[in-house]
Amino acid sequence: MTVAIGRRMAQWRVRRRMTQQVFADRIGRSKSWVDKVERGVRTLDKFSLIQHIAEVLRVDPAELLGDDGQPRPGNAPVGVDAVRAALACYDVFATAPDGGSQSLREEVARRVEHAWSTYRHGDHPRLLRMVPELLDAARRLHTIRPEEGTVPLVLAYQVTALALIKAGEAELAWLAADRALAVARDDLVLAASAVVPLGQALRGLGQGRLAMAATITAADRVAASTDGRASPQDRTVYGTLLLQAALAAAGCGDRGSVTELLGQAADIAGRLGQRQEHRTASFGPAAVECARVTAAVELGDAGQAVRLHKTAARQPWQGLPAEHRAAYLVDAARAHLDTGDPTGAGRWLVEADRVAPAEVRCRPSARTVVAEVARCGPQVAGVARLATALGLIH
Repeated sequence: MTVAIGRRMAQWRVRRRMTQQVFADRIGRSKSWVDKVERGVRTLDKFSLIQHIAEVLRVDPAELLGDDGQPRPGNAPVGVDAVRAALACYDVFATAPDGGSQSLREEVARRVEHAWSTYRHGDHPRLLRMVPELLDAARRLHTIRPEEGTVPLVLAYQVTALALIKAGEAELAWLAADRALAVARDDLVLAASAVVPLGQALRGLGQGRLAMAATITAADRVAASTDGRASPQDRTVYGTLLLQAALAAAGCGDRGSVTELLGQAADIAGRLGQRQEHRTASFGPAAVECARVTAAVELGDAGQAVRLHKTAARQPWQGLPAEHRAAYLVDAARAHLDTGDPTGAGRWLVEADRVAPAEVRCRPSARTVVAEVARCGPQVAGVARLATALGLIH
């Protein structure tokens, strides 16, 4: 298995036009280490490291763990091509007559709310199918009535970015998030909320330092502009940005920044109380505890992540949106897998599948966890069935 993974890693590194040295720098290893893994001399058996390598190579981790050894670059999730086409559409002049702006406003408001509700419930495939018409309607409204269409268009681009992140399409997500920022312009809190998916997209591209810089800068601007008169909604966006910055820092191995940023977020969450929401952000003490677990996984501290998970499980995290809960449970499963506890990993995967099936069945990173747990044997009822349904085992 080690030789096969190393060979696949080399294939994808070459396809991404990276030298061994450039690739080594991006994953925080030495050139010698990369060479040994590619030749099968060194073992690559830590799932969190495989996950990180896949993120840098911009591939589904399953590509590194597959059975045939051949990259399959053309397998985009259903709906992604239509979203790509929608993002590439610049025909802003094909708009409805101004007299129809009232009905268009109502249509866009309905579509935006439906899209965000679908995202919170974790139905990412359905959301991808909705995005092209959502973007078309939101852009038409913004062209007719810029003052009324700015917020809906920003929200449409944001939810598009988040859907693409779930599909493993970080480059397209970056584009959508960047468009959201461009439209938001002088609305500071609106623009700051758009930095949340931007940071996630950058992390997905292996650009942790850039993600960290973007989210911290946005958080600092929100804090500076609202100091002393910040509303709970402003603080929610601020706290969410700090969590994203902490996760970016964790991906870079910056333990000091992780501790500092999570501490700041915990302080804000403590003052806000349980879950607060501002359009797109969901934040509170439970969200902070979940982020501690995910950060520990990213830092390679699987044992610490499992211990933190026991603490987080006592928080009312069940009140978080289904998407957030299921994504967190997949991270908890990753932690158990990396500590050599496939039974615990399988238990949390099954629970995540119960909460939001698409979060487990459609996300490339989650599918990889399922495949790894299934390879360990039938310790948990439901994992083999889930893996079979996903076509990961036969």
